[in-house]
Amino acid sequence: MLLQNPGEYISGEEISKRLSISRTAVWKQINKLREAGYEFDAVSRRGYRLIQKPARMDPISLMSAMNSSTFGKQLKILEVTTSTQEEVRRLAEEGAPEGTLVIAEEQTGGRGRLGRKFFSPPGKGIWMSLLLRPDRPLSCAPQLTLLFAVAVCRAIKAATGVESGIKWPNDLLVQGRKISGILLESVAEDDRIRYCIAGIGINANMTIEDYPEELRSIVTSLQLESGKPVNRPAVIGAVMSELEQLYRLYLEEGFTPIAHLWEALSVTINKVVTVHTSRGLVSGYAVGIDGNGALILEKAGERFTVFSGDVQLGG
Repeated sequence: MLLQNPGEYISGEEISKRLSISRTAVWKQINKLREAGYEFDAVSRRGYRLIQKPARMDPISLMSAMNSSTFGKQLKILEVTTSTQEEVRRLAEEGAPEGTLVIAEEQTGGRGRLGRKFFSPPGKGIWMSLLLRPDRPLSCAPQLTLLFAVAVCRAIKAATGVESGIKWPNDLLVQGRKISGILLESVAEDDRIRYCIAGIGINANMTIEDYPEELRSIVTSLQLESGKPVNRPAVIGAVMSELEQLYRLYLEEGFTPIAHLWEALSVTINKVVTVHTSRGLVSGYAVGIDGNGALILEKAGERFTVFSGDVQLGG
């Protein structure tokens, strides 16, 4: 009804009569639509007016934005899913090829690193997972994590002009606020990678009001940083292009060129950091990364390596 009458107010009473439901039910359904990304103007005694509907991604706009040769060419778009990681895992076990991409408008159980829940509301973000099948030892998986961070960071700048930095190993920050997170999960056989699933979450067109109160001081979005809504298919296309180029470079020349690119974009290197590890807190001066992507810290003249953990900038 609201879509058929753009710009016009429709009273709650009229809606309830036409649909034979209560006014309370109308209010509940309006709130459900708000949660799905629709925006309304509600005025007493006038009713509801649709201001904006969520921008849905469609296969045509996505495929036209892809300049990559294989990454993203096998594409599945979901309206809602528990996790794109689980969807790609199922496809991988069924024999899906490298470069298979799953995108969801909404995730109800999105996961971040260290088992954290990843906030991924409908219609405004980029929630996707990509399948890789590198013929590499399992020990190389952390290198791929850093490769993805570099690719997403470069793609965001190319597509939107927003400059971000990488907090080890793979959180993207703008002025200290998180704009993107990456989760890489590997399945191995005989100590070699059978396949990797790279989950990428990018806060695209969220406003500050879209975030829960507890996240507002620590997150941002491409729209907030650029001052205007961004074209999500264009960003996804840029990510696939950067990933494919860097992945090809990695397979041909190894991790060294990726490591140099990562260090150039890092907001962790040459800083005093505290790392929350499974063994407790460790702190030191971050001097670089080693050949496997682990973080090298220096303290009291001694150097040591951290393989996993949550970095906090500052001592």
